[in-house]
Amino acid sequence: MPRTIDITVPDLAGKRAVVTGASDGIGLGIATRLAAAGAEVVLPVRNPRKGEAAIAAIRRQVPAATVSARELDLSSLASVAALGATLREEDRPVHLLINNAGVMTPPERQTTTDGFELQFGTNHLGHVALVAHLMPLLRAGRARVTSQLSIAARSGSIHWEDLNGERSYDGMRAYAQSKIAFGLFAFELDRRSRAGGWGITSNASHPGVAPTSLLAARTELGRDQPARGRRFIGALSSRGILLGTAESAGLPALYAATSPEARGGHFYGPRGLGHLGGAPAEQKPFAPTRSTEEAERVWRVSQELAGVTFDGAARPRDARRH
Repeated sequence: MPRTIDITVPDLAGKRAVVTGASDGIGLGIATRLAAAGAEVVLPVRNPRKGEAAIAAIRRQVPAATVSARELDLSSLASVAALGATLREEDRPVHLLINNAGVMTPPERQTTTDGFELQFGTNHLGHVALVAHLMPLLRAGRARVTSQLSIAARSGSIHWEDLNGERSYDGMRAYAQSKIAFGLFAFELDRRSRAGGWGITSNASHPGVAPTSLLAARTELGRDQPARGRRFIGALSSRGILLGTAESAGLPALYAATSPEARGGHFYGPRGLGHLGGAPAEQKPFAPTRSTEEAERVWRVSQELAGVTFDGAARPRDARRH
């Protein structure tokens, strides 16, 4: 049996936290811990029924939880903009934003509502747009923004000549690209905030390897069976061998988002062998996410593609594909 791994979450009373991808899996665990620490937790979800179930699950563990759901489909820039408008209308500072949602390795190339390759458009561009639309609230809350990467981002690159996989599609390569871009963005956000005095700190985390819902059968992705290797990962995890558990996998993001010791511009993941499992700790960013030149390009191109700027206002999108 795997040993229990946990961290202490500080008192978050009076803080508002937004957690994407919290209707199940790692995100639900993170949201539950934030609610237990006293935060008001907002769950942006694509499926309202799953959102209601997540709220019920949180309240079973934290009866006094202050938690609510909002509609969000990260694969639609219009949906992201609508959520941003809703939260800005509520006019309450956001103190924690955990960009946790993601999709992984559809076997065939799929696209978002806006025509981007699904993983790049959802995992990266959708979250970039969300940060931009929430910028006034993040600045008001002097927020900490934590972006969830993947161990897949430790190798690979951004295929600038074919960002959308139109010439050649490989699901894992596209997934790695989306997470590399997202890591470059997360670290650039922190640099820009420090340079511009925005008051935001931005860091990144990764969950290691664990049998999470990301690997489950997902008919909407064209995957009728669990992802390849899911059973093997589950078997090792259940025996406490090398890998993490569904519970421990959320701890690096939770630590990065809440620990007084976690810092902007830094990277957190499991401390075990190969960073596959174990208690959360700071680690060196994956090599593909370290280039400031690539980060500056990601920053610029992502705004162009997502049709946003970081003055807190969106601008009309160019209908052409880049």
